[in-house]
Formats: sequence, C-alpha cells, structure tokens
Amino acid sequence: MVGGWRPGTRGMVMALRPIPQAVRAAQARASDPSSSAFVSANAGSGKTHVLVQRVIRLLLDGVAPERILCITFTKAAAANMAERVFSTLGHWVTLDDAALDAAIVEAGIARPDARLRMSARKLFACALETPGGLKVQTIHALCTRLLQ
Repeated sequence: MVGGWRPGTRGMVMALRPIPQAVRAAQARASDPSSSAFVSANAGSGKTHVLVQRVIRLLLDGVAPERILCITFTKAAAANMAERVFSTLGHWVTLDDAALDAAIVEAGIARPDARLRMSARKLFACALETPGGLKVQTIHALCTRLLQ
C-alpha cells in the first residue's frame, strides 16, 4: 500500500495498491507546463491530480494567476480542482523548508532553492488576492462569459 498526505484531508490517504512508476512518469510528463498534453482516463485515475500539478507548476514558474484558465465539464469538478489547488498552496505556507522542498519536488521541480521556497510560500496569498484570480470554471461558464 502507498500512503501520503493529500491536501484537504485530515491525515493519511492510503491507496489500494502502489502507483506504477510508468504511471507516475506519464503523470509527471502531463503535468509539465512546457509541453501540451491531452489527459483522458477513467474515473479515479488521477486526472485532476495531474491538472492540479500542472497549475501549481505554472504558478511556480511565475505565471500570474489571472493568466491561468482551467476548464472542466461540471461545477463539482471545477470546485474540486479549485479546492485542491488552494488547499495545496495553503498547506505550503505552513511547511518547514525540508517538507516544502519535498512538496516542490513532488510537483515536478527537481532542485528547489531558497528563492523558490519563498515564492512558493507566497503563492497562496497571490492566488487569492489577484484581481480576477485563478479561474476554474465550467465550459458553459466560459461560453457564457465569451457571449457577454
């Protein structure tokens, strides 16, 4: 069994079986914002995790929150994705340097330094306080906004 802390939970979340290394590698490639990716998989396979990691990597790379648009099909999925992003960033504020380094490495940045740690700790406030902020919405909400 594989366990790990998941933002938004009160403790450890245990997976039923280990995530194969090939799957982890594919998820890491899909979460890399320097390349395009099409993510299609069964329910519960980690699509939202990959997309959240992609958003977090964009933010770590210095992309302004108002320049990021996340589109989902349902309001529930949009709320879930937003909660995961903000929960992760909020958790990072409280971590010591070693734990934050591990979290940043898990997000796909190989060698975090003091500057990146400082930036990572500011992302939560930045994402919340930016006018327009991080947009996570349904395709219908986007179309409505475009038509207005």
